[in-house]
Amino acid sequence: MRARQDHRLVRVDDHWLRLPNPWDIPVEVCAGPDVPLEPAAVDEVLTLLETADTLERLSRGGPPARITRVALTPDFHKGAGIPIGTVIETEHALLPQAVGNDVNCGMRLEVTSLRADRVRAGLDGLERRLRHLFFEGGRRIALTPAQREGLLRDGLPGLLLTGDTPWQGLAPTDVNDAVDRVHSSGFSVGSAEAFAGWIGSAGGASHDSVIGGIGGGNHFAELQYVTAVHDAAAAHAWGLTPGTVVLMTHSGSLSLGHQANGTAVDLLRAGWPAGTPHPRNGIMPFLLDERSEQARRRYLDAFGNAANFALGNRFFLALTMRAGLAAEYGELSSRLLYDAPHNLFWQDGDRVVHRKGATPAGGHAEMADGPYGMWGEPVIVPGSMGAASFVLRGHGEPRTLASACHGAGRRVPRGASARGNDAELDAFLREFRVVTPLDHRDPVTARRADVMAAWRRDLKQEAPWAYKDIGPVVEGLNAGGVATPVAELRPLLTVKG
Repeated sequence: MRARQDHRLVRVDDHWLRLPNPWDIPVEVCAGPDVPLEPAAVDEVLTLLETADTLERLSRGGPPARITRVALTPDFHKGAGIPIGTVIETEHALLPQAVGNDVNCGMRLEVTSLRADRVRAGLDGLERRLRHLFFEGGRRIALTPAQREGLLRDGLPGLLLTGDTPWQGLAPTDVNDAVDRVHSSGFSVGSAEAFAGWIGSAGGASHDSVIGGIGGGNHFAELQYVTAVHDAAAAHAWGLTPGTVVLMTHSGSLSLGHQANGTAVDLLRAGWPAGTPHPRNGIMPFLLDERSEQARRRYLDAFGNAANFALGNRFFLALTMRAGLAAEYGELSSRLLYDAPHNLFWQDGDRVVHRKGATPAGGHAEMADGPYGMWGEPVIVPGSMGAASFVLRGHGEPRTLASACHGAGRRVPRGASARGNDAELDAFLREFRVVTPLDHRDPVTARRADVMAAWRRDLKQEAPWAYKDIGPVVEGLNAGGVATPVAELRPLLTVKG
């Protein structure tokens, strides 16, 4: 079915569109004719492109700062100033708001030794265990100050190679996988001073309510199984055989990312040149010059700390899922397939690639030095809650700046979806198991109409009808030469914060 297309988008062929603009910046969208692209998101892109004028004003007298290319993924939809599913390449400029608050939000996918039929038989017990572990004080992740600082300064290797690691579910392969099977295992950061309070905590090894938290919105920890194989050779190499149970976790840097982005905004406002009007679109850049070096370094330290924390957070979400599975089903193994970010930037000299809700999708050349050189980078694309997810392999497509979408993409804004149909939600809950802090089956809870109404409203915001269909989105990636489907996954159970 052909979706409505905004008149400002020009279809080039069945797989690509372009967005003409007054700045003549190349803007391309990888999306088939059956993928809806909302006009409000197109508005937001055009507003974002006004940053070209800001860069021109700020860089007069020095190397020209500019936006060189923008790529939009099939899940492209309106954000809060910058659309989700946007990849921006700049020269001589860094745009912190093109990453935003949830620094290094991303996906982690592990392949377990369990089979779907066995897991289905114990889902009642598993739900109770996971609710306790995630929401009733059961996860209790003890970290020393040295481990907290190691994580913030050096990422997963800094965490796993510092002191004792007595956490439930830890596997012998985790240390090596933290280097070889992660898009970026850690950002080497000179200081973690911005988060000294979290590092010091209570002194010795201590617990907190931050690390291992799922967060809100569309973040989750999900148990899935392989239902279909589309690329037999790659699926076999990655352990994705039909019926195999996998763990997918989606989270970011929580409050640390908010602090990092707030640091950038504060520094940019304080250092804004006198007499220069603030940008109408609210997007303030750092120029990559000597004048901004000190302020930029403060932001980059906080940014790197938050990005490293996000890696650790996804890791501990997976450990918690492993612990729940082991308690319910006995001994098992779980091996990382890949951990990929979708809110981050990458700097190479004066060139910066910013991804906001877009995941790296490198090809053979980009992955030549690692275990994925033969296949291309694993691309993890989750569907909406209860829908299929896909694992693909990237091709390093230059038109998308070697990027792919990070999900199906919203069809309905959160506010509107929260007012969705109650009958549809009831039908969905009869078919699908969602683990939340509130047990909606508890008779005592069910009698609290106010509590249940709030719980239902939150679930509606992430229900299937709020999102695009995943099939056409993935087909767009495939037909556009961005990424090839390897395997299709279906959910067994989702944990939501």
